[in-house]
Amino acid sequence: MLLLPAGIILLTCLVSCSNKYLAFKDRYRFSSISGQPDYSNTDYWAAHPRKMDPSDSTPEPLLQEPKDSVADVFFLHPTTYTRRRKKEDLLNARIDDASINAKTDYSTILYQASAFNQNARVFAPRYRQAHISAFFRDDSVVGRAFNTAYEDLKTAFLYYMKHDNKGRPIIIAAHSQGSKLGERLLKEFFDGKELQNQLVAAYLIGWHIPKDYFSTLKICSDSLQTGCICGWRTFRKGYLPSYLLPENGNSLVTNPLTWTTDNQYAPRSLNKGSVLKNFKKTYHHTTDAQISNGVLWISKPKFPGGFFYFIRNYHIADINLYYNNVRQNVAARVGAFLKKNRVL
Repeated sequence: MLLLPAGIILLTCLVSCSNKYLAFKDRYRFSSISGQPDYSNTDYWAAHPRKMDPSDSTPEPLLQEPKDSVADVFFLHPTTYTRRRKKEDLLNARIDDASINAKTDYSTILYQASAFNQNARVFAPRYRQAHISAFFRDDSVVGRAFNTAYEDLKTAFLYYMKHDNKGRPIIIAAHSQGSKLGERLLKEFFDGKELQNQLVAAYLIGWHIPKDYFSTLKICSDSLQTGCICGWRTFRKGYLPSYLLPENGNSLVTNPLTWTTDNQYAPRSLNKGSVLKNFKKTYHHTTDAQISNGVLWISKPKFPGGFFYFIRNYHIADINLYYNNVRQNVAARVGAFLKKNRVL
């Protein structure tokens, strides 16, 4: 199970810091009578092309970039159901919980999903996610909670394929709980299936994916490969949490500065821009990257304030530290996919 140490709380604040999302809570006053999502209604999407949402945002230094939404990204957001559970609270979030939905939109959708908006329409379904405490347990109740979450995402994906895709290239992007569920989605719908031909790439970040999990889907080994998977988990150089030791390095991992899978060191100079607490800004050369033991090792990130210095687990910032590298790589892979498939 994935354990998130206390230092992650500080890191969360540095990336999106927000109780500010509570100011938007009243915008989310819709109610689900059945308790289940209705994906024909955009209220049940954290991001959707038919509405304005935080995934449409762009940091100011990147506003002049040309946009061409020739592909679609299906984004599976990470855990935002993190508040202390009361006795009456379920292990799965309510689909119409205003606080959770506001937090989702103004944290992960703004700071993560927006990285994919230059070359793709962003679809991000709300789902009855499992509470963060589920990652600290291993029992049948937890299994059912994750199954509930997956069934929602599966339903959303089927709705998207039927009503919105229309043969367009697809990017699957996810982080943390989203990646845990995303590997199941890829296995069921893409791995060795006809739909694999529409896959630009999958970015399953912040989760352990065994190297032999997929039958035909392979890890991306360069920056232009398509129909493949990228993923990484970010830790301070030299630190490998004890709960990862049983993996024995058996995990898909990509270096987001070079988009290769070797263990060559990639210097800070290759970091094209991080997005941290102030979404309007990007910080260049923030950190380096090197693959080791199935994870991504980095040196202390450098940026004004330098609050990262005491943190060794950068889980929350997996995407943000490499925001513009991810953004540019999506553009490169979409271009390679269109050229390869002559979709011009």
